[in-house]
Amino acid sequence: MLKKILIANRGEIALRIMNTCKEMGIASVAIYSDADKNAEHKIFADESVYIGRSEPSESYLNIEKIIAAAKQSSAQAIHPGYGFLSENADFARKCQDEGIVFIGPGANVIRDLGKKPLARQIMIKSGIPVIPGMNCVEKNLEKIACHAEKIGYPVMIKLAAGGGGKGMRIVESEKDLKKECEAAKREAFGAFGNEDIYLEKYLSDMRHIEIQILADNYGNVIHLFERECSIQRRHQKIIEETPSPVMTRELREKMGEAAVLAAKAAGYVNAGTVEFLVDNSGNYYFLEVNTRLQVEHPVTEAITGIDIVREQIGIASGNRLQISQKDVAARGHAVECRIYAEDPENDFSPSPGKILFVKTPDGPGVRNDCGIVSGSNVPVEYDPILSKLIVYGQNREVATKRMVSALSEYVISGVKTSIPFLLNVFKSEPFKSGDTHTDFIEQHFKDTKVEGRDADIACIAFIADEFISNQRKKLSVSGKSEIYSPWESLGNWRINPES
Repeated sequence: MLKKILIANRGEIALRIMNTCKEMGIASVAIYSDADKNAEHKIFADESVYIGRSEPSESYLNIEKIIAAAKQSSAQAIHPGYGFLSENADFARKCQDEGIVFIGPGANVIRDLGKKPLARQIMIKSGIPVIPGMNCVEKNLEKIACHAEKIGYPVMIKLAAGGGGKGMRIVESEKDLKKECEAAKREAFGAFGNEDIYLEKYLSDMRHIEIQILADNYGNVIHLFERECSIQRRHQKIIEETPSPVMTRELREKMGEAAVLAAKAAGYVNAGTVEFLVDNSGNYYFLEVNTRLQVEHPVTEAITGIDIVREQIGIASGNRLQISQKDVAARGHAVECRIYAEDPENDFSPSPGKILFVKTPDGPGVRNDCGIVSGSNVPVEYDPILSKLIVYGQNREVATKRMVSALSEYVISGVKTSIPFLLNVFKSEPFKSGDTHTDFIEQHFKDTKVEGRDADIACIAFIADEFISNQRKKLSVSGKSEIYSPWESLGNWRINPES
């Protein structure tokens, strides 16, 4: 078993991986940039290594610096988390060349499945249904236009490399194709250094459903059921749940078998996710494979009791899977929402800054994978995810009510967050009825308006109470007997009789 792991990431996912390392008796090594000198993941780790300036290219995307940090700390393995270099084949290969275990699939598998058109070809050969579209990349815009005509509008422009919804654009007619393709190419090159794009048919009124898989080095592959990830903004998921409201036993078995087949066809090892689009008739189409730990993995852990990070580490250590498909059972219902520092009323734009105060929810069935505390800074350079709130209940109704309660207790002040918007979603009738599709927000929350919450008032009251309590403690220690008044701390003040 591995003894020391460097986590090549930051924030809540770094902390989540470190927690499992701690349970397993494995030492953890954090890396940090200038922006994260006081970050929680740096403080929590057993060791930490500074890797450079705040810009991702100088720190969390710098392969040479991360490899050097692993060697400096004598880490045997690197866990990439999600985002950054987690699906970078060159990084995985560099780890291999340097004798460092990469906790994820092999470099060749990441490369093949990262090239989305090539992944489509692999699935077609395996008999797995795919969305109509291009099976190769194309740079010539006239040829792309020919493909679009053959596929039929509307079409979706997608990046051949990368993920996370970046670069995806819906094109309704030929007149917009060139402009949108050029914009997608620019975004692709800026985000991933690769401007290759391709087209797929845009399918509306679809559900985004993914299957979690685990595969070891000995040919054993299992799936851990599905996750419904249809509620998205800018093609990026914000709410996930399992089981899916639309799933039947027969469809679950068929899609689970398809996911296992996809993993075997690609020679997949470690944890991964096979993603599909599903229509209202139960037809499903391969979308892509995410060759990493997913943001939404905790909902699967909640219903199965399986620690996916622990399984990742075991597989990377050379162990066989200790569970077979018949051992995997699901109970209850789990829902996750992503808490971002962003402004829902301004097209979900990032809201960086200093977090003045945090009060997290707790209680039965509540899990909060969090990367912040009061006083934390939300840098402008990185993805603004602050935490993932996960709730578990005996059924979907109980889980939804528990999520509303937990979000109502969640207080983050100093930056705008998605919490008020998420509350509106969970309270809405479309969500309660399970009417969740990839265009859910456009259909039901296009003109987003959020109202002030009772939690905002509760936040002020809580801070005041904490302040007064601390002052009383100071007075108690000092031995003063006089009764303390909070007004004394406000400095020179007076009542304005004209107000």
